[in-house]
Amino acid sequence: HSPLHHHLQHMAASSDGTRSQDGSEPEVESGQISVLQAAQDGGGLNDGRAAKEKVIEQVSWDGESLALASEELQADREVVLAAVKVYGEALQYASEELRADKDVVLVAVRQDWHALEYASEELQASKEMMIEAVRQCSEALEEAPDELRADRDVVLEAVRADGLALAFASEELQEDMEVVSEAVRQNGCALEYASE
Repeated sequence: HSPLHHHLQHMAASSDGTRSQDGSEPEVESGQISVLQAAQDGGGLNDGRAAKEKVIEQVSWDGESLALASEELQADREVVLAAVKVYGEALQYASEELRADKDVVLVAVRQDWHALEYASEELQASKEMMIEAVRQCSEALEEAPDELRADRDVVLEAVRADGLALAFASEELQEDMEVVSEAVRQNGCALEYASE
């Protein structure tokens, strides 16, 4: 059976006998309907590649629908990349292996820095990933591990994007003349976060 066939079986099984308290049928999200319709069009169930293409098409415009995919499809690099390109936080639905895949995580973080939260611990602590995150939003520095808040390259990227990110830098970097200068150049109010 194709991965999508397993996905549809899983969806059918999970909806069997799950009626709400008033006895009505459970609501089906529009994303689920779209995936089902995509799978049923053109006999995709009998052709694994065609079914996979339908899912890629679906997640390419609705990345969050990756949540509805089977584990097999959530572990498919091509499917996950299509999803995180449009919705970085879809990374949370990816397999553990893909959440540790540097290229997949990079695409997700470039789309939405919050996706870093769902990456493997190793990648969450990665200087390269944090630089990508702070380029997008200096707030990412606030969420960074202490060692990255003390990393000069990471902090310089953050204060160049928003001088007020100096508030989240290590004390040592709040005393660093170049870091402070870059922060103040971007936003004069950053001076209040510089160490004496």
